[in-house]
Amino acid sequence: MAGKKGKQSVRDMVLSLGLIGIVAGFIYVFIPNDDSEPPLERVDYRVELLTARRAAAYPVAAPEGLPTEWKATSVRFRGDDFDAWHLGFHAPDGQYVAIEQSTQKPVTFIEDASQGAEETNVTQRIGEKPWKRYKGAKYDALVLQEKNSTTVITGTASFAQLTKMAEALKTS
Repeated sequence: MAGKKGKQSVRDMVLSLGLIGIVAGFIYVFIPNDDSEPPLERVDYRVELLTARRAAAYPVAAPEGLPTEWKATSVRFRGDDFDAWHLGFHAPDGQYVAIEQSTQKPVTFIEDASQGAEETNVTQRIGEKPWKRYKGAKYDALVLQEKNSTTVITGTASFAQLTKMAEALKTS
């Protein structure tokens, strides 16, 4: 008798596992799931920009006239951290571009802002100013060193996109 009971419980267990597999398959196939990333929210940076321009020891830069496909996604000003200004964008091609400015020692600031990009021998004129190119494994950058501050345009975008951002920068 014990043998017959054992066969019946194995049979019941296999049937239960089969039923669970069918239900799991049904859920997987018929319940919608979206593995894509949620869309990035556009941030309004006007208030932070006004605050930074009043408080910073240098002319704070922000773009003007960029097409609406450039989406501002992050902004912050830290007056207690070398007047650090950050404005991040999602570029039309899906890449990341950030404007970083600070009064911090240039070598340290450029290293942090560009995530370790190395200085190249290429300097390009954007407007009236010489911007130095930096190339990195993660980010590339354009760097402008001025008397009271350093500006870094950095991100995963191409140098063409970084240049477009640098061309759009205004300080007033």
